[in-house]
Amino acid sequence: MTTAVPEVVTRYFEADARRDIDALVALFTDDAVVIDEGKTRRGATEIRGWRTGAASEFEYTTEVIGVAAADDEDRYLVTGRLDGNFPGGTAVLTFEFTVTGELISRLEIAP
Repeated sequence: MTTAVPEVVTRYFEADARRDIDALVALFTDDAVVIDEGKTRRGATEIRGWRTGAASEFEYTTEVIGVAAADDEDRYLVTGRLDGNFPGGTAVLTFEFTVTGELISRLEIAP
Protein backbone atom coordinates (compact mmCIF):
# COMPACT_ATOMS: atom_id res chain seq x y z
CA MET A 1 0.00 0.00 0.00
CA THR A 2 1.55 3.27 -1.08
CA THR A 3 -0.59 5.74 0.89
CA ALA A 4 0.11 5.72 4.60
CA VAL A 5 -2.44 3.63 6.48
CA PRO A 6 -2.18 2.28 10.00
CA GLU A 7 -0.29 -1.00 10.26
CA VAL A 8 -3.47 -2.77 11.40
CA VAL A 9 -5.05 -2.16 7.97
CA THR A 10 -2.06 -3.72 6.21
CA ARG A 11 -2.13 -6.63 8.66
CA TYR A 12 -5.85 -7.17 7.91
CA PHE A 13 -5.11 -7.85 4.23
CA GLU A 14 -2.09 -10.01 5.10
CA ALA A 15 -4.14 -12.17 7.50
CA ASP A 16 -6.97 -12.38 4.96
CA ALA A 17 -4.56 -13.56 2.25
CA ARG A 18 -3.28 -16.31 4.58
CA ARG A 19 -6.87 -17.15 5.64
CA ASP A 20 -5.62 -16.80 9.23
CA ILE A 21 -8.91 -16.27 11.04
CA ASP A 22 -7.36 -16.04 14.52
CA ALA A 23 -4.92 -13.34 13.43
CA LEU A 24 -7.65 -11.47 11.58
CA VAL A 25 -10.13 -11.48 14.48
CA ALA A 26 -7.36 -10.29 16.83
CA LEU A 27 -7.09 -7.08 14.77
CA PHE A 28 -10.54 -5.92 15.91
CA THR A 29 -11.61 -4.22 19.14
CA ASP A 30 -13.83 -6.27 21.46
CA ASP A 31 -16.89 -4.25 20.41
CA ALA A 32 -16.00 -3.89 16.72
CA VAL A 33 -18.65 -3.78 14.01
CA VAL A 34 -18.29 -5.36 10.57
CA ILE A 35 -20.84 -4.66 7.84
CA ASP A 36 -20.61 -6.90 4.75
CA GLU A 37 -23.26 -7.93 2.23
CA GLY A 38 -25.79 -5.79 4.11
CA LYS A 39 -25.35 -7.72 7.37
CA THR A 40 -23.94 -6.29 10.58
CA ARG A 41 -21.74 -8.36 12.90
CA ARG A 42 -20.77 -7.12 16.35
CA GLY A 43 -17.95 -8.36 18.57
CA ALA A 44 -15.33 -11.06 18.17
CA THR A 45 -17.74 -14.01 18.16
CA GLU A 46 -19.87 -12.65 15.31
CA ILE A 47 -16.80 -11.47 13.36
CA ARG A 48 -15.29 -14.94 13.68
CA GLY A 49 -18.59 -16.41 12.47
CA TRP A 50 -18.53 -14.09 9.45
CA ARG A 51 -14.98 -15.17 8.57
CA THR A 52 -15.70 -18.89 8.98
CA GLY A 53 -19.08 -18.61 7.25
CA ALA A 54 -19.98 -16.20 4.46
CA ALA A 55 -16.47 -14.78 4.00
CA SER A 56 -14.93 -18.25 3.59
CA GLU A 57 -17.48 -19.63 1.15
CA PHE A 58 -15.29 -18.85 -1.88
CA GLU A 59 -11.59 -18.79 -2.68
CA TYR A 60 -10.27 -15.41 -3.82
CA THR A 61 -7.31 -13.11 -3.93
CA THR A 62 -7.41 -9.40 -3.16
CA GLU A 63 -5.31 -6.82 -4.94
CA VAL A 64 -5.28 -3.42 -3.26
CA ILE A 65 -5.77 -0.88 -6.04
CA GLY A 66 -6.35 2.30 -4.04
CA VAL A 67 -5.94 3.76 -0.56
CA ALA A 68 -7.14 7.07 0.80
CA ALA A 69 -7.60 8.67 4.17
CA ALA A 70 -11.24 9.62 4.75
CA ASP A 71 -12.36 13.03 5.93
CA ASP A 72 -11.54 12.32 9.55
CA GLU A 73 -8.28 11.06 10.97
CA ASP A 74 -9.37 7.58 12.03
CA ARG A 75 -11.05 6.37 8.80
CA TYR A 76 -9.35 4.85 5.77
CA LEU A 77 -10.80 3.77 2.44
CA VAL A 78 -9.15 0.86 0.65
CA THR A 79 -10.28 -0.23 -2.80
CA GLY A 80 -9.62 -3.86 -3.56
CA ARG A 81 -10.09 -6.02 -6.61
CA LEU A 82 -11.15 -9.55 -5.70
CA ASP A 83 -10.67 -12.39 -8.17
CA GLY A 84 -11.98 -15.83 -7.33
CA ASN A 85 -14.50 -18.60 -7.78
CA PHE A 86 -17.53 -16.57 -6.65
CA PRO A 87 -20.33 -15.63 -9.08
CA GLY A 88 -18.95 -13.16 -11.61
CA GLY A 89 -15.35 -14.03 -10.72
CA THR A 90 -14.24 -10.42 -10.16
CA ALA A 91 -15.44 -7.67 -7.85
CA VAL A 92 -14.15 -4.25 -6.92
CA LEU A 93 -14.98 -3.45 -3.31
CA THR A 94 -14.39 -0.56 -0.93
CA PHE A 95 -13.21 -1.44 2.57
CA GLU A 96 -13.92 1.44 4.95
CA PHE A 97 -11.86 1.00 8.11
CA THR A 98 -12.26 2.94 11.33
CA VAL A 99 -9.19 2.53 13.51
CA THR A 100 -9.22 3.11 17.25
CA GLY A 101 -5.81 3.03 18.86
CA GLU A 102 -4.04 0.17 17.10
CA LEU A 103 -7.15 -1.92 16.31
CA ILE A 104 -10.04 -1.86 13.87
CA SER A 105 -13.28 -0.72 15.52
CA ARG A 106 -15.42 -0.73 12.38
CA LEU A 107 -15.18 -2.19 8.90
CA GLU A 108 -17.72 -1.73 6.15
CA ILE A 109 -17.26 -3.59 2.88
CA ALA A 110 -19.34 -2.45 -0.10
CA PRO A 111 -19.26 -2.38 -3.90
